[in-house]
Amino acid sequence: MQRIIEILTNKNKTIATMESCTGGALASAITDIEGASEIIKFSAVTYSNEYKIKMGVDPNVIDKYSVYSKETAIEMAHNISEFAGSNYGIGITGKLNRVDKNNPFGEDNKVFICIYDKDKLQDYLLEVLATEKSRKDNKELVINEIIKKLLEIF
Repeated sequence: MQRIIEILTNKNKTIATMESCTGGALASAITDIEGASEIIKFSAVTYSNEYKIKMGVDPNVIDKYSVYSKETAIEMAHNISEFAGSNYGIGITGKLNRVDKNNPFGEDNKVFICIYDKDKLQDYLLEVLATEKSRKDNKELVINEIIKKLLEIF
């Protein structure tokens, strides 16, 4: 994460996150590093559909594809980038070791991630299988995959 912050700082670029199943773990990992205030614009944890929608996710996307889908992750990434005025937006949604009675659709133990580069109008999509036993370990797994992808993008 240190390298991500250095790269974004040097490029004078910013990032914003909208997280669901990771519960702010990505924002926490970013803000654990000195200098993060230079690059992180805003972060939202939108566990419920209601707050995803309040943050701009189209309810028709949730209805058509489910809240646990790449389409919802794309909506999250685009909307948080727009809301925060950041160069990059990251949307994360999925299931970590649990069945959601309020949202019975979507694959169990799969996390969908979109990294949106607003300057290039480019989406980078990831799907991560949450195969670890604990939620904490699965969150770490997701964050590590995002770090790897960001380093590829930059």
